[in-house]
This record gives sequence, C-alpha cells and structure tokens, in this order.
Amino acid sequence: MTWNNGNIKPSLLLNATFEPIGVISWRKAIILTFLGKAEVISAYHQAIHSISQTIKLPAVLRLTRYVKYRRQDVKFTRRNIYIRDKYRCQYCGKVFEPKDLTYDHVIPRSRGGKTTWSNVVTCCHTCNLKKGDRTPKDAGMTLLNQPREPRWHPMIHFSLDAQQIPDPWLDYLIWHPAYNPPETSFGIDND
Repeated sequence: MTWNNGNIKPSLLLNATFEPIGVISWRKAIILTFLGKAEVISAYHQAIHSISQTIKLPAVLRLTRYVKYRRQDVKFTRRNIYIRDKYRCQYCGKVFEPKDLTYDHVIPRSRGGKTTWSNVVTCCHTCNLKKGDRTPKDAGMTLLNQPREPRWHPMIHFSLDAQQIPDPWLDYLIWHPAYNPPETSFGIDND
C-alpha cells in the first residue's frame, strides 16, 4: 500500500452506522463494492482502468450491513506512548520531536514500578535526567496528566499527522480539538 508518495491510497472502511472500523487496500475496497457488501461514499480522483471500464478509487466506503467487532487493546510501544501524550513531556509540558523524547517510569523500576500504560509517560531528556531514579514527588516535579491506557479506535494502529490524512476521510474521523501534532511528518506504518 502506498500513501502520499505513490498513486494508490488506501480506503477508510465505515460500519453501516458510519463509524470508522478500519483501513483497507483499494483492491479490497473494490471487491467489497462489487460484491454489494459496501457502498462508496467518497472516491479519490485517481482511477484504475480495465479494457471496458474506468473505476475511481474508493476513498471512503460504508458497509451495507452492521458488523459487530471487538475493540482491540492499543499495543504498548514507545511510539504509542508518545502519541497518547501528544509528543509532550509530561513534566515540563513542552512538545518535542520523537528523537528528542524518551519515556519515564513514574514509579521507578528500582522501586517496584512496572512498565505499563499506567506507570510510563513521555519525557524529554532534560526532565528525565532531573527526575532520575526518584518519584516525581521526591524530585519536586509534577505530572501534567496521570498516565492511563488509551482507548483509541482499533483502526488507529498507525500514526498520521493531520497533514497526511486523506481529505475525504476527515468528515468521518474524530479529532480532539486540543490536539495539534508537531509540524513534522513522522511516517506511516504500512503493515
């Protein structure tokens, strides 16, 4: 699947209730459409051509029947910690690029702290050195937010800056108005 650099973009798949449930390849989108399992809500300007037909690539599809699905837990990764905390150091409050961040155990591992969503926060290198092997209280620091496991939609298993999201998708994705991603592109997972 190629995103912004190539001609072929993926499709956003909506449940019958217009709730986003996944991102699928253009091929899968066309198959679902031809089988009558989905309807095209919005299409890209790009098209594929056969001998007798031209088909615009689906940008957003809606399933014709409601599909029950199980929400998946968000994978615990460094990248997802940064996304949860909006690339903001949870001690000084400044926003950084990923290369300038690390993560910190609120209760240090040496004091029994676990590497879990509820004990790990995004931290800049300066604050991480200042806090060291102490609790925030012992270091005279306060957390901006208590860490917790995120409850993102299962389709968000990759990160996208607002500039990378295809325009036809914007009406169907929910964005928190306080979230302004850093003015940089961190890439997309093409799994």
